[in-house]
Amino acid sequence: MSPVTDRAEIAELVARLAWALDERRFDDLRAVYAPDARTSSPRGALSGIDEIVDVLRRTSPEEDLTQHFNTDVVIDLDGDRAEIGAHQLAYFFQQGAAPHRRAGLRTRYSAVRTPAGWRLAEAHISPRWQHAA
Repeated sequence: MSPVTDRAEIAELVARLAWALDERRFDDLRAVYAPDARTSSPRGALSGIDEIVDVLRRTSPEEDLTQHFNTDVVIDLDGDRAEIGAHQLAYFFQQGAAPHRRAGLRTRYSAVRTPAGWRLAEAHISPRWQHAA
């Protein structure tokens, strides 16, 4: 693959992560994260795609919706590995209502090329600020 193609596929992983979270399609994360992925976020440290999907499903109440916006995505390629940094703005709301919370996040990911394509191997989500209505 070319570096341009690799960068496009990796940037799409970051976008697909946000779409899966916002549409509550947690099983779609299996095409974003590697099977042995590790994450750290305000939800805690998680290990393995099964735990990631299970915890997100259990800790995401049906009435709480989200919308994530990624920006400033920076990708450092090194062969079959990549380090990714991005800023993220997340809105939390209920259907038909204005957001009751919003947060600015710093995200850092490690990605690996697998036989199935690029996958996130690690994710570190750090809140920078938060505002509750």
